[in-house]
Amino acid sequence: MSTFYEKYGGEETISKVVDYFYDLVLADETVNHFFQNTDMEKQRRHQTKFISYALGGPNQYTGQAMSKVHTGMNLQPEHFDAIVRHLHAALSHFGVSEEDIDFALTRVGSLKDDILYK
Repeated sequence: MSTFYEKYGGEETISKVVDYFYDLVLADETVNHFFQNTDMEKQRRHQTKFISYALGGPNQYTGQAMSKVHTGMNLQPEHFDAIVRHLHAALSHFGVSEEDIDFALTRVGSLKDDILYK
């Protein structure tokens, strides 16, 4: 059985999903302020590696732990939920099945405790 990563075209597709995802995020006033001082080109590359790994691709992610990355941001459940909603929309936009979206969002959801209230 192929991984989610392989099934949907690997890093090339994940990169497109990430680009679309950040377009949605940056248009959302609920969460876009978290990225106002962020190098978005670097962020998009970094997130592509992270999501690729999370969905069964090679481990090219060299970033810090989620709890460390989000320290000082004081992310609340509504922020996390907005990000999940945008990821769902981006995956759906690129033809990912609801079953596979549920899989991906479950993987993301498992990081919630490392991200919120830091």
